[in-house]
Amino acid sequence: MHITSSIRSLLFAVIVLTLVVLTMPTASVAQIGIAISIGPPALPVYEQPPCPAEGYLWTPGYWAYDYDISDYYWVPGTWVLAPQVGFLWTPGWWGWGGGAFLFHEGYWGPHVGFYGGISYGFGYFGNGYEGGRWDHDHFYYNRTVNNVNVTNIHNTYNTTVINNTTVNRVSYNGGNGGISARPTSEEERFANDRHIAPIAAQTEHAQAARSNPQMRASVNQGRPSIAATPRPGAFNDRAAVPAREAGAPYRGNAQAARPENNVPRPPTPNDAKELQPHTRPPAPNTGNPKLDQKYQRQQDKMAAQQEQQHQKLAAQQEKEHQQLARQNANEAARQQVEQRHQQQTQQLEQRHVQQQQQLQEKQQRGGGRK
Repeated sequence: MHITSSIRSLLFAVIVLTLVVLTMPTASVAQIGIAISIGPPALPVYEQPPCPAEGYLWTPGYWAYDYDISDYYWVPGTWVLAPQVGFLWTPGWWGWGGGAFLFHEGYWGPHVGFYGGISYGFGYFGNGYEGGRWDHDHFYYNRTVNNVNVTNIHNTYNTTVINNTTVNRVSYNGGNGGISARPTSEEERFANDRHIAPIAAQTEHAQAARSNPQMRASVNQGRPSIAATPRPGAFNDRAAVPAREAGAPYRGNAQAARPENNVPRPPTPNDAKELQPHTRPPAPNTGNPKLDQKYQRQQDKMAAQQEQQHQKLAAQQEKEHQQLARQNANEAARQQVEQRHQQQTQQLEQRHVQQQQQLQEKQQRGGGRK
């Protein structure tokens, strides 16, 4: 069955991440009934709760998306105990690419990498982190951008931060109205650092936000009643704070309108073996037979390489499943492996989508030359 390039990109993107919000031609939408959407709401304005204890690092709040209810929901900012001495938090961010808004998950690492140029505040002003630093095995907090009680926490300093970034509440990179920042060469190097995925406390914190109707953008109108918490999941803590105001007027469910809500969506796979074969793009037709043949060979080569990578990852993951079975691993160990497998699978598909998009863009540029 012939599937257009835009729909193919959609199917891949849904596999890649927990959410993909696509902007596609009306004719394509009618065929599969998928959401037409723009980026997430603006970041709400809120105060930072006091740091609960030494060693906790600030992780800013962000808008996530629940496909089951076709709505964004706010994951409150919170203080999180660093999983390892010397590690810092790189926030997650939404970015436009290939006709889709994709969410890039945050991570822990020795340096703060690229996070879309989004100004989350409290030390995260679009590039790097000005909220504190590690000195040997202690974290020192910059009090000019953090709410720290010096009676309880003595590792502090005061450094004025000069923020040259235009202050706005935009919550995504690229697309119509998005932040135009691109990663620096240093941030690109940081991307190759050793990283740790969000820890269990952060995952549970996000799940609690997802299950709370008050966090939904359609309910809170971009102004969540719980904007930040002193610890992960502490939604009812006295120190939890509400948003003072929405970052911009909320435009309602038109941001995520679904013409057909009963059309099934492809599930996010947990393992590489669950991935469906990649749909082959239509044959190139630039009007230049030699150029078309060249592009077709490039498509064939890329498809073969991607399929080989799928099979290699599937075999590796199956081997790990068998090891768990032989070891009679407990449920916690199984869940940890499944989480890693899902992340591996999503990252592989994301890379494949990007490769396909780059080849298509190259073909389009070449087809425009006469």
